[in-house]
Amino acid sequence: MAGPGLWLRRAWTLLQVSVHVLLGKALRRLFPAASRRRLLDRGRAGGVAGNPRFAYEDWGPTFFSRQYFRFVLKAQWQRLEDRALLGEGAPDCPVVDLRGRARRIGDFARGSRPLFNQLVQDFNSIADFLIIYIEEAHPTDGWAFANNVDIPSHRSLQERQEAARRLLARGPRCPVVVDTMDNASSRQYAALPERLYLLREGKVVYKGGPGPWNYNPGEVRAVLEKLS
Repeated sequence: MAGPGLWLRRAWTLLQVSVHVLLGKALRRLFPAASRRRLLDRGRAGGVAGNPRFAYEDWGPTFFSRQYFRFVLKAQWQRLEDRALLGEGAPDCPVVDLRGRARRIGDFARGSRPLFNQLVQDFNSIADFLIIYIEEAHPTDGWAFANNVDIPSHRSLQERQEAARRLLARGPRCPVVVDTMDNASSRQYAALPERLYLLREGKVVYKGGPGPWNYNPGEVRAVLEKLS
């Protein structure tokens, strides 16, 4: 159960996010061209602006919307409960494989080899990799982008598994599991909307920034190169 300290931090975060959204709306109305340029810069940093599937009109106008506010607030609240601390023990959260079997993150690490969820092709000789499919960042019934994949919010474990199978069809070279419906991994690793981690011998040895703006596989490569 959340203590009074957590509730106070949530209230402060609510105020911060509210100010951020209200200020974003005001700046967009007063300085539309500058606001568009700033969002495009952020979009390029996060990869969406360089994605040929999306035009600015597909995603830019969704910023500072009610759905955007709800998503950002949820992600920020989640980070208040982050338990994956650099140099500390890595939470061994429950996950579910696509056959419906209950597993744990640690089940996918062999010995002292690092466990990671990207860069499989270059480093699978020294690291084990895992993709945990968490809740949708842009569901069709939430903060949705136009021309995006049509996936609503998961209302059951089966729906989450079905969404993960769509990712599996793209041929990742590592196991894909899904988070539990209470979002245990997403909460304890503060992973929403996406995040990269490197775990070794049960400890967090690399913790990437929250995506998409701070999603940096290059940092992971540098760490793994030192371990190889």
